[in-house]
Amino acid sequence: TAGPTYEAIDPVRGITNISSGKMGYALAAACAAAGAEVVLVSGPTRLTCPAGVTRVDVASARQMQTAVEEALPGADVFIGVAAVADYRPAEVAADKIKKTGNDELVLRLVPNPDILAGVAARADRPLCVGFAAESRNLAEYATKKLHGKKLDMVVGNLVQDGMGGDHNTVVIFDHAGQHPLPRAAKERVAQGIVNHVVRLLNQSSNA
Repeated sequence: TAGPTYEAIDPVRGITNISSGKMGYALAAACAAAGAEVVLVSGPTRLTCPAGVTRVDVASARQMQTAVEEALPGADVFIGVAAVADYRPAEVAADKIKKTGNDELVLRLVPNPDILAGVAARADRPLCVGFAAESRNLAEYATKKLHGKKLDMVVGNLVQDGMGGDHNTVVIFDHAGQHPLPRAAKERVAQGIVNHVVRLLNQSSNA
């Protein structure tokens, strides 16, 4: 998965985030270059689909969940890179909400599905890779995500180091410890991540 999600408030407004989708698209390209058959479930971006990759366009978190579930059978690896909104408006107005004086507008938000945790909980689960984009305490939060969602690997980064840009600084967290990658263009970082995924796949097949 890649990019942001968009949660509608009314026909012209919504809740989203600053994810560009560049890291997810770079990973899709790196996986395809490594010989994988890749389905890229993408939130709204202006990026071009990498060569050899099948892209499925979605907007909301629930649409992304449905597309992931449809693409999942037979998959060996699931990489959840998308910045999925944790919450969505409880109700979507049918018409544009009009401003009325200086009155406050109060939105009630409800939780979105946790796509990554749902995939990791499946009995037929593939190898599961998550991303943790944090503003502080990276090691603490990434490790908590690794164990709490029962993932095989988490790629962690500070949002100020890469979100929306062309370069990134990441640390890979797995059950053997922490593996920092040097700061580089996202295409180069993606290659390092895919190399680590391949190592984990080889370890599981030899276990």
